[in-house]
Amino acid sequence: MKNNKYKVISLFSGAGGLDLGFHQAGFEIIWANDFDKFAVQTYKENFTNNIILDDINNINMNEIPDADIIIGGFPCQPFSMMGSQLGFEDTRGTVFFTIVKLIKTMINRGNKPKVIVLENVRRLLTHDGGNTFKVIKNVLENDLNYKIFYKVLNSANFGVPQTRNRIFIVCFDKKDINFEFPKEAELTLTMQDLLEKNVDEKYFLSDKLLKTILSNGSGNYKAKSEIDLKIARPLCSTMHKMHRACQDNYVTDNGKVRRLTPREAARLQGFPDSFRIPVSDTQAYRQFGNAVTVNVARNIANSILEALNDK
Repeated sequence: MKNNKYKVISLFSGAGGLDLGFHQAGFEIIWANDFDKFAVQTYKENFTNNIILDDINNINMNEIPDADIIIGGFPCQPFSMMGSQLGFEDTRGTVFFTIVKLIKTMINRGNKPKVIVLENVRRLLTHDGGNTFKVIKNVLENDLNYKIFYKVLNSANFGVPQTRNRIFIVCFDKKDINFEFPKEAELTLTMQDLLEKNVDEKYFLSDKLLKTILSNGSGNYKAKSEIDLKIARPLCSTMHKMHRACQDNYVTDNGKVRRLTPREAARLQGFPDSFRIPVSDTQAYRQFGNAVTVNVARNIANSILEALNDK
């Protein structure tokens, strides 16, 4: 089967980082969903396929079309160091079982998806002493009968100067599949290579704010504040709040310190400059902070394609 015949459903699509990576690899996104109206606005500006604005729990599963592949970076806040870490006790953590419900609906229709791709924060592996991941793995392997592969990948090993460790779970319905995660590559760019020129003054810090930003962290986030890093710290969905420089990214520009622009955040996530940003800075920071790095998504998609076409 040629890659342009593999049809993909995208869940929790956000601005479309995972989708763009699969699109670049030649897959066809036929249906997408997100509950955030601003993310959907950005998605519609950049993709031609249908995206539904709604909570996935409100959507009739029988109205979602059959597809070869389901992809989704399900909400990470229940498992993240920056979030509450409540796991399945957080309603956002239970959407994993909504994904399971959709897969079972497709199976009952006689079309079991060939591949499932899930993304989340690295902490998913160790949350609740590893029990959360154990539940997820058991459901995928034993309830749904998939062969699963999982690995933590760092975006900095796939061409973007950002330290971003995320777990990717790739599931195949064929037990004899030959799949390998993509090989890492030497990083040739620095964050400085991705910076814009002639940046608006609104992104520069006042002397008063600079003192706070450069102070070291405290509590759970105690660390030395540094700016002008060659490899960016992980972008987060709350970077619009301007965290201290021990958590967030700041650069020196013509002798003054500033935050990153939304376009720079997009570049650090692998989005091309042709990717349109129709929303406010606050919403853009949230979207790119939540996004799956496009380069990583594309490399995984290519590895999946190779495995599928090898059968």
